[in-house]
Amino acid sequence: MTVTQEVLDFLLIRINDHLDGLGGWTPICIDGPAGSGKTTLAAQLAPLLPAQVIHMDDLYNGWDGIEEGITMLHSQILEPLSQGQPGKYSRYDWMAGTYLERHRVPLSDFLVVEGCGSACRQVDQWKPFIIWVEADDDERLRRGLERDGADAEPQWRAFMETERRLYQQHDTVHRAHIRLDGVGRIMADR
Repeated sequence: MTVTQEVLDFLLIRINDHLDGLGGWTPICIDGPAGSGKTTLAAQLAPLLPAQVIHMDDLYNGWDGIEEGITMLHSQILEPLSQGQPGKYSRYDWMAGTYLERHRVPLSDFLVVEGCGSACRQVDQWKPFIIWVEADDDERLRRGLERDGADAEPQWRAFMETERRLYQQHDTVHRAHIRLDGVGRIMADR
């Protein structure tokens, strides 16, 4: 997925309007199912703000660690930042199967958090700007296996079921300010 400059400009206007109304710091959450294009969007959007990007993939404790990653995002990154302190987290290394080096998240005007679960209801206390990115299951699986290899198909299918339950529980798609499809087109704006 590559988002056009026109869509990026629109997102920047909407993000700035949202933040102006709050008068302070708030996360920009790019959520949606795995393989939909969230990481690509974050890479395009972050330099324009400018913003640091937190990848939920760096917080999960492997394929079964989405809930642990959400807890880490809130307790180690968002909560300290909201109190005027830097956040800190250990990055999960998928090849080593363990958490490794520590990362510091400095205070800044903008923070982009991208990944599955980044906009769970727990983040609502910080009044996030939520962008939902979606693509059909076949395309997402194709993208994922292209990146992770065919051997990862069982893990991908299980993760897709986990994220479906998560999104239903948190009603993430309906809480989003902007919805994009898997090729970067705006589907909804609220």
